[in-house]
Amino acid sequence: MSAIVLLVIGLSAFLTGVLIYSRFIAGKVFKLDPDFVTPAHEFRDGVDYVPTNKHVLFGHHFTSVAGAAPIVGPAIAVIWGWLPAFLWVVLGTVFAGAVHDFSALWISNRHKGRSIGTLTESILGQRARVLFLLIIFFLLLMVNAVFAVIIANLFMANPGAVVPVWGSLVVALIVGFLIYRTGTGILIPSLGALATLYVLIWFGQDMPFTLPDFIGFGPTEAQMAAAGGDAAVAGEA
Repeated sequence: MSAIVLLVIGLSAFLTGVLIYSRFIAGKVFKLDPDFVTPAHEFRDGVDYVPTNKHVLFGHHFTSVAGAAPIVGPAIAVIWGWLPAFLWVVLGTVFAGAVHDFSALWISNRHKGRSIGTLTESILGQRARVLFLLIIFFLLLMVNAVFAVIIANLFMANPGAVVPVWGSLVVALIVGFLIYRTGTGILIPSLGALATLYVLIWFGQDMPFTLPDFIGFGPTEAQMAAAGGDAAVAGEA
């Protein structure tokens, strides 16, 4: 099947989910109230409870959901062909992933911004809360370990990625300062941040950053071979 056809089908499914299915869940299941005062406003303290622009919230959530399951899942499903991976991404997003995240946010907002782990105590008891938090802790530990290995391998195989990755942290702090401390609008800092990140990518390729081998973070032979192969392909191109 043509990739264009799959793209049209996928985008149509997402659009239908946003315009129809999400409204059904919001109105019939969760019964959202536009006049509801969220914990960010009710308990506003400038630290843990901070009213945030909806576009910023969307950006936070968009990056947060790009975790191991959405990335690894389709990669594994594609072993059995393009159809399982396509169904995983489209149907899994509309009927599972999006609904799960929507539900978690709704529950948290209705209970003073508490996390699911702490909320478990009032529903199932103290023992369930401890067990649930332990499960969350070990799951996050494993996920962080996997991503740490991935980023470490990226840095060793492509030292040019070090500057843009670390630079993005500084850019994020500056954008946050401009928006929340100086009252600057979102558009200008966002465009400036985007341009800065592109500059950092270009700068990182010209100024790759590597650590001395005696520290113990030198690239392995396999990583060097992979990096050399990529460089050779780029040179031929």
